Amino acid sequence: MPTTTKKQNSQQPRSKFYELLQGQVHNEFHASQQYTALAVWFDNEDLPELAKFFYAQAVEERNHAMALVQYMMDTDHHVTIPSTGEVRNEFTSAKELAELALEQEKEVTSDIKTLTKAARSEDDFLGEQFMQWFLQEQVEEVATMSTLVNVFERANGNLFEVERFVHKHLQSDDADDDMPEVAGGKL
Repeated sequence: MPTTTKKQNSQQPRSKFYELLQGQVHNEFHASQQYTALAVWFDNEDLPELAKFFYAQAVEERNHAMALVQYMMDTDHHVTIPSTGEVRNEFTSAKELAELALEQEKEVTSDIKTLTKAARSEDDFLGEQFMQWFLQEQVEEVATMSTLVNVFERANGNLFEVERFVHKHLQSDDADDDMPEVAGGKL
């Protein structure tokens, strides 16, 4: 009996939604790499709670990228794993890193909204439904990073107060239990 493999059609033109989805895979991997750079900066500055928080954020963004990959495979679309592009590694203050994280999450939110609109405009009900989890996730991500920026401002340079806040209030609780399936399994 001949062995057959699932063939993903890379020749047929994809919808705008799937083109944007492929682009979002890049964005999520880039966010993961940027969060890794932030974590390493905090780690190097002997700020272990902030480092731990951003290492976890990096893994979360990787999982988001792989959930997009899984969805594309499940819907029989060709997936290309992209390079991540340039990552910023140089900073002058700890608060600057939190501000970068907030801006990054705002950009991702805009991207997710664009993806959802594209799915809706193409009557891709499954795609639109898939994006709902990501929309809710972005509300949480922007709120968390906004809070972190506010804590940096209120701590007025006292990084130990920021560390204490992160330890007490921003540790991961694995709330992503309802997350879409992740290719290769969630880390």
